[in-house]
Amino acid sequence: MQRVEIYTTPWCPYCIAAKRLLKSKGVAFDEIDVSGDPEKRQAMMARAHGGYTVPQIFVGAAHVGGCDELYALDRRGGLDPLLQG
Repeated sequence: MQRVEIYTTPWCPYCIAAKRLLKSKGVAFDEIDVSGDPEKRQAMMARAHGGYTVPQIFVGAAHVGGCDELYALDRRGGLDPLLQG
């Protein structure tokens, strides 16, 4: 299984929804809380090619995007193969 990283804030409903989908698939993920930490947010933005909203989701080296992109990828049948690597 690929390493999954998700940049979040505690109060973001999209972060909660993205984590719910990953948990429903039994996926372990590393959560990086960027609230109140400008250095972490800058690192997230650099990895996400300027993306500044949360969540920003990475599967292995691939930048999936945010919650909407994660769900769309799952609906297209692309999330499970990506997770498997």
